[in-house]
Amino acid sequence: MSDSTGIAGLDQLALWSVALTAIAGAAALLWRVTRGAHRILQRLDEFADDWHGVPARPGVPGHDGVMARLGGIEQRLVAVEHELHPNSGGSLRDAVDRVAAKVGVSSPEE
Repeated sequence: MSDSTGIAGLDQLALWSVALTAIAGAAALLWRVTRGAHRILQRLDEFADDWHGVPARPGVPGHDGVMARLGGIEQRLVAVEHELHPNSGGSLRDAVDRVAAKVGVSSPEE
């Protein structure tokens, strides 16, 4: 095969066509890579906002971060925990024990 067609204009047109195709392909590849990187960075930014929390701004309510929410969950669990252990007769556990005693069922701990 010959590298040239023998027609200078056609050879130059083929060269420019190959160059433009290569440039367009590189631009498309660069676009896809940057678009993917942008999506990943956007998700990381959303994760960071969820983790740290965001303050309220006009029209959008703020929310606490993960650690603040976990602290709230722990406080609610401590408030409920007294219901799971026998105490002075007012807990849910005491009520279950009273019903079990009346029905004649022994608790699994005994």
